[in-house]
Amino acid sequence: MKCTSARTKPAERLLLGLVLILSSAAMAQSAARTGKESPSQRIHRQVLVSITDRKLAVLEDGKVIRTFSVSVGAALSPSPTGEFQIINRLANPTYYHPGTVIPPGDGNPVGPRWIGLSQKGFGIHGTNQPRSIGHAASHGCIRLNNRDVVRLFEMVGVGDTVSIRGERDPQSAQIFGGLADTDASAVAQAKSLPETSHGQ
Repeated sequence: MKCTSARTKPAERLLLGLVLILSSAAMAQSAARTGKESPSQRIHRQVLVSITDRKLAVLEDGKVIRTFSVSVGAALSPSPTGEFQIINRLANPTYYHPGTVIPPGDGNPVGPRWIGLSQKGFGIHGTNQPRSIGHAASHGCIRLNNRDVVRLFEMVGVGDTVSIRGERDPQSAQIFGGLADTDASAVAQAKSLPETSHGQ
């Protein structure tokens, strides 16, 4: 998986991502068969991630119902930006890496929940490195602390949209505070202009 192990080779990370995605898909199909989650019966929500703010918000009908602190991709492994959908969800995932299998528990790198996105190999998950939250420290995925990812998991479902913003725009500025990047640039330019004399 692209976001869980800095020491994996690209082919190994792809294999890991595929294993996790296949496991997630199987669980989603099982849930659908047992009637635990019906997409037509649930409220669809939007997840907005601000890389600049290292925050995640859950919106319903345009209104924020919850915000969380997150870890985003490090400089060498940035988080993807754009519009995505949640394609699978997995509770208590097992971490697979060639030669290594880590069962659910405190040592699992993806924590207690995996929320897979429509960009292969990327998702939102927990972590066994809680001090990374609030920093650009992941391998591309969006990390939450384990308590928060369990809460988020209960709030979103397959088909919900996830917007990951690389720059602060008016919407993220309104939600998380501060100025949009264009406004901040304008303020910086105004401060750099020389003062003019208004008379002798």
